[in-house]
Amino acid sequence: MTVLDPDLLLRAYSIGVFPMADSRRARDVFWVEPKKRGILPLDGFRLSRSLAKTLRSDRFTVTADKAFGATVAACAAATPDRPDTWINGQIEAAYAELHARGHAHSIECWDDDRLVGGLYGVRLGAAFFGESMFSRARDASKVALAHLVARLRVGGFRLLDCQFLTPHLASLGAIEIGREDYVSLLDGALGVAAGAGAGWASLAGSADFFAVDRLEAPSDAVIDTVSGPISGWRIAQLLGQTS
Repeated sequence: MTVLDPDLLLRAYSIGVFPMADSRRARDVFWVEPKKRGILPLDGFRLSRSLAKTLRSDRFTVTADKAFGATVAACAAATPDRPDTWINGQIEAAYAELHARGHAHSIECWDDDRLVGGLYGVRLGAAFFGESMFSRARDASKVALAHLVARLRVGGFRLLDCQFLTPHLASLGAIEIGREDYVSLLDGALGVAAGAGAGWASLAGSADFFAVDRLEAPSDAVIDTVSGPISGWRIAQLLGQTS
């Protein structure tokens, strides 16, 4: 199996390209640059009354980066509706390394000690690139996405890239834009005009994935690796008006 270089991955994301595999067992990957791109405007998330009620009920315990590897594995697992996946071993290993470097994060939904939903993605500058999500309980992936959007809003992010528009994502506020508009948004989120050549470490520091955890934490708390749980009441409040 060819090793997928994490630095190459970051360079690819910085120009709007991402990898996929033909199947879970595929040995190699191919690179994708969609002509139409799905994004979810951070001020356009549709928090329905039913989803707000689910959030406030705290049906799920929601964390961030507590089980990154398990979340990716669950996203890659076969299901009756999706017998195969584009996440092969090469991709899984590369994103584990990005996570170790602080460039990839997960949101997890728990029912007691059982992981029932979540998502993962890549962080670069003030952009978050959503890679995949899964759900083993009703509304678990919606709750995970709501937590992500609130987290990105508080953290000063400017772009949530969904890659492809699906009916599920569209129901939550995602839209589709052309490549030229996407590149403009991406460059703005990465600070390309002002900060080209600053390096990945500096670029990653321009937004704070853990800012939401600091809102009510003690001033001397150290929060930079594992987050949560965060109350669904707080997330619903941060997301604002329901539709």
